[in-house]
Amino acid sequence: MTGFSRRVEQVSISGIREVFEAAGEDAINLGLGQPDFPTPAHARQAAIDAIQAGKVDAYTSNKGTEELREAIADKHERDNDLDVDPGDIIATSGGSEALHIALEAHVDEGQEVVFPDPGFVSYDALTHLAGGTPRPVPLREDLTMAPETVEEAITDDTAAFVVNSPANPTGAVQSPEDMRAFARIADEHDVLCISDEVYEHQVFEGVHRSPAEFSDTGNVVVVNACSKAYSMTGWRLGWVTGATDRIERMLRVHQYAQACASAPAQYAAEAALSGPQDQVSEMREAFQERRDVLLDGLEEMGLDCPTPKGAFYAMPKVPDGWVDEVIDRGVVVVPGDAFGEHGAGYARISYATDMETLSEAIDIMADATAAVR
Repeated sequence: MTGFSRRVEQVSISGIREVFEAAGEDAINLGLGQPDFPTPAHARQAAIDAIQAGKVDAYTSNKGTEELREAIADKHERDNDLDVDPGDIIATSGGSEALHIALEAHVDEGQEVVFPDPGFVSYDALTHLAGGTPRPVPLREDLTMAPETVEEAITDDTAAFVVNSPANPTGAVQSPEDMRAFARIADEHDVLCISDEVYEHQVFEGVHRSPAEFSDTGNVVVVNACSKAYSMTGWRLGWVTGATDRIERMLRVHQYAQACASAPAQYAAEAALSGPQDQVSEMREAFQERRDVLLDGLEEMGLDCPTPKGAFYAMPKVPDGWVDEVIDRGVVVVPGDAFGEHGAGYARISYATDMETLSEAIDIMADATAAVR
């Protein structure tokens, strides 16, 4: 009987999904990172118009339509002050595929990938699937990743390190000084920096800066998506941009694994990126209001939680048995160790839900906290 590859045997089902699937039908779900807003109407309509006009019945360019890539380039100029050539962009099936092809194109068997711990679950799994060796590094007390910790972890076997700001699962936002330092590390050590900027527009305190702004060696690639900024998780439309030679290698992986991103989603994304941005601001303001309510609730429970300055997650320190007690009472949260060894003793709470539901969940979590103490 044909067995299974070593790479796939090193990967398990995401702890986030395990918790979600185990929850009851009536549970309050604070486990998934999915905005509770609709996709902007003009983005939906753009997809409908393209379908009705017969524009989506064939493959697009492997990299995506020229119009979408121009919209992405304009977005980088508008938001990041970056001059990006549309030819150096690949539209992908969500940010997840962008991360996948970035690692597949740059990591050889046994090479190391440095990433935050706790950190997004895909970093460890995709490193294994690329044949690499995960090298997770612990975070500061405020749950940001220290450049000096990354630099200390780099060896002759390091292929890449991942920066994620604003971060999943912590909600932490790296400072501009940190981002400049990450660019310096990539340049001086001649290693790839993969900057995961999917939560770029959900910043409540501070500012978002990309390491790509500070690097001139081509050693930074940027991963982004429409998923969180425009509430388009189901559309599966992301992208990766970087130096021409890096894009060409990533395209080799993308064209065989995916061919091209979904055509209807490309038209919707083009409209979302180039159209009115009001909903982005409205979502950010709503998330910040919910964050403040959640932080007040956690403080009243006596739980210590580093203030999340972005995304829509909080990661409090919790007592033993807290996650199970909360889930048993009908609120889905994710244990911190699902995001890495250093996440033990924490829980990730997503506040991407309406205020009434969040308030109800806070009351249940307060009762659970009292029960385990």
